[in-house]
Amino acid sequence: MPEIYAPDDDSFLMAEVLKKRIQAIISKKNEAKFLEIGCGSGFLLEIVFKLGIKKENILGADINEKAVAYCKKLGFNSITSDLFSSISDKFDVIIFNPPYLPEDEREPKDSRLETTGGKKGSEITNRFLSQAKSHLSKNGKIFLLASSLAKGLDFAGYKKRKISEKKFFFEKLWVFELSIENNNAYK
Repeated sequence: MPEIYAPDDDSFLMAEVLKKRIQAIISKKNEAKFLEIGCGSGFLLEIVFKLGIKKENILGADINEKAVAYCKKLGFNSITSDLFSSISDKFDVIIFNPPYLPEDEREPKDSRLETTGGKKGSEITNRFLSQAKSHLSKNGKIFLLASSLAKGLDFAGYKKRKISEKKFFFEKLWVFELSIENNNAYK
């Protein structure tokens, strides 16, 4: 089992987005329910708590049991889950900073869980996107990090807006704000 994913450039980019967007969400819905898939070190859970989401309305989920245990020590509700496998609730905000790199046989096996999103890099994200719709409340938002290295992302059924971008020598990272195109179907 890998160690806990530590915040990096992708986490910091997501944090910038949340700092700009969470206040508007809280102003519309005071008791906003928040979910982070892949909570890792709890860095982003702490950010949204500091921004005003009540701790009892924050849930962290991770496939890594060490990450879940660590987030629990920080005082957050956290569960072990492969994406939404252990989750039944609906949320006003769902964030996901997925493993998004294409498979690379040279990468050590113990770090692939944190970094590799499948052969093309998009397979885990596409599974997330297909499952997330049934966990998003009416008018809910998803903030999703994506990389130019991942190929074949499928945003079908979502209204998509790129809200942040950061360029690196070898890739671009984006954060997309997603909502369900036909909210009435997901009350």
